[in-house]
Parts: sequence; structure tokens; C-alpha cells
Amino acid sequence: KILLQNLDAELAGEISKKIKEAEEEIKLTADEKAKEILADAMRHGVTDYISEFTTSKVKLPDEEMKGRIIGKEGRNVRTFEQVTGVDVVMDDEITDTLILSSFDPVRREIAKVSLERLMEDGRIQPQRIEEIVAKTQEDINKLMRAAGEKLCHDVGVYNLPVELIDIVGRFKYRYSYGQNLILHTQEETQIGIALAKEIGADANVVRLGCLLHDIGKVVTEGDEGTHVEKGVQLVKKFGLPEKIINCIAEHHEDQPFSSVESILVYIADAISGARPGARHENVEDYIKRMDDIEKIATSFEGVEKAFAVQAGREVRVIVIPEKILDEELPKLVHDIAERISAEVMVPGAVKITAIRETRYSESTMTS
Repeated sequence: KILLQNLDAELAGEISKKIKEAEEEIKLTADEKAKEILADAMRHGVTDYISEFTTSKVKLPDEEMKGRIIGKEGRNVRTFEQVTGVDVVMDDEITDTLILSSFDPVRREIAKVSLERLMEDGRIQPQRIEEIVAKTQEDINKLMRAAGEKLCHDVGVYNLPVELIDIVGRFKYRYSYGQNLILHTQEETQIGIALAKEIGADANVVRLGCLLHDIGKVVTEGDEGTHVEKGVQLVKKFGLPEKIINCIAEHHEDQPFSSVESILVYIADAISGARPGARHENVEDYIKRMDDIEKIATSFEGVEKAFAVQAGREVRVIVIPEKILDEELPKLVHDIAERISAEVMVPGAVKITAIRETRYSESTMTS
């Protein structure tokens, strides 16, 4: 009996030792397997990035063209800046180039294409500037739709509503921490799908979750909420499944993960964003500051549009003439400046320029 007890004790000790060794082996193997899965997923998602900043350059055919763009007493360039919302920078040392500055890449692209078209057209005067910019806006919208369709096709999503595809297309000109959103979304989606297939998760949920995770960054309607909150509100409006909504809501850990697919969207986003050289945080901070300034200005009654230029040191405010009288402009400008100073950290003083324009038109009688 004593012999059996000793044998049982020895066996129990040996079993415990074997279990511990097995656990260590499983843990080591699991760690190695996890590394293999992540490395393979990252290989699937490798993409080349070109970091974008806040200026675009336009080559001039000759120095005379610069004078024509400026116009008599600066009339042309003022009209151009007003309708595009960009700042035209002229460097005397670089006579053959104009620099267009704006935190908003869509505005900058519209301005760049418009200026190139104006130079080709040759009729550079205020009315023609407005016509060319309006036409360019339409063309850029078409380009963004095509970009949205291509991105959806590239990641294997084919059943989104057209209105949502249009919003996805805005990724073409949007950058987050220096990463172009189309390239970031492509990379993240490839990584997410690879991870999902490796562990047996629902690849289609991960696919759509990765595609739409940053959709709130390009939502222009409404001013309230983070990009996560805006994204959730948008996809709910389109009636997308709850699992997709949760992937968007949880991809910054704003709330607990509700599914393995949601975790994979978060991991894929982190892998893509954390890759060395992928992001520049100061660019995103700058864009947010400029966006905040414009939102403050447009929150005032009677303000139709606002454009923050010169790194936020100047704000051009376009008012509705029927709602704001000339004598009311000084108080409006003062109030906007006070709000911006109180709510946004801007280096130096902020100049607020209010523009109130009244136009009259009359048609001739036909005989």
C-alpha cells in the first residue's frame, strides 16, 4: 500500500511536470504561430506610400502669366482665393511657379486643376474664374466616384449604395497622419482578410469593416462628434449590419470589442498605421486645427462659408448679404476672433476677413 502511494505521488509529480512542459511548449508554439500569421498578413498588405502635406505647385509658362493671374489691383487672384478657399502664395525667387496652400486636399486639387485650365483657356477674369472652378468641382466629384468604385472593387466589395461609394471616393484626396486613406484602407483590408482567413473568422465582415472603418473622416455633413461617431452614424443611416457598425465603433477601443472580427479590424488598422514611415502625426493635428477654425466661423448665423488659410492665421468668412448688413460685420468679425482665440491654439494673431458681396443682374428685353 505504501509502495502504491509512493508510486502515485511519483506519477502525479511526473504528470504535473509533463503538463507544465506541454503548456510551455504550447505557449511557445502559439507565440511563434501568431508571429507567422501577423508577418504573413503584413506581407499581404505591403503598399507604397507617398506622404502628402498642405501645398500644391503649379508651373507657369512665363512670368507674364503670373501678372495675368493676379489681375488689375489683385482682382483675379482675390476672386480665385475666394471661390476656391485656398491661399495663393507667390515667391519672388521662384518666378515660374505658384504655390497653392490649403489644409483641405480636395479644395487644393480643385484649385490646381482650375488654375491649369484657366491658363490654357486664356480668359482670366473673375466671371470666367467662377465658371472654371464650378466645372472643375463637378469633374473632381466624378473622379472621386470613380475612385470609390475602384477601391470597393479592389477589396472585393460590390454591393454598397452609390451614395456610400461617393463618400468612400473622398478617400482619394484625404490623408490621415500623412497616409493617403485609399492606400491605408487597401493595406488594412488586405491584412484584415489575411488574418481572418488564418484564424477562421468571417472574412466578409472584416473586409467591410476595414473598408469603412475611417469613413467618418470624410463625412462633411454635421460638425459634432469624432470620426468614429460620425462613421457609426453614417453606416446606420445606410442600414448596414450590426457587426459592421461595431467594427467601426470599436476600431479605436472606444468601447469593448464585441466580436473577433472587430478585434481583427483593430489589429489590421494598428499594423498599417504603425509601420515605420507610414504616418506623420503633426499633419493630422494641423488639419484638425484648421477644420475646427472653419467650424467655429460657420457656426455663426449668416455665415455661408469660411476658409482657414495661412496655417490658421487668417480666416476668410463669406456672409449671406440678406442676413448680415455691412454695419454688422465688425461685431461678427470680433465675435469669431474671440471664439477662435478661446477654443483653438493658433500661433500668433488671427486675422478675420469678412466678405459681403451683393450682385445685381438684369436681362435685356427680347424683341
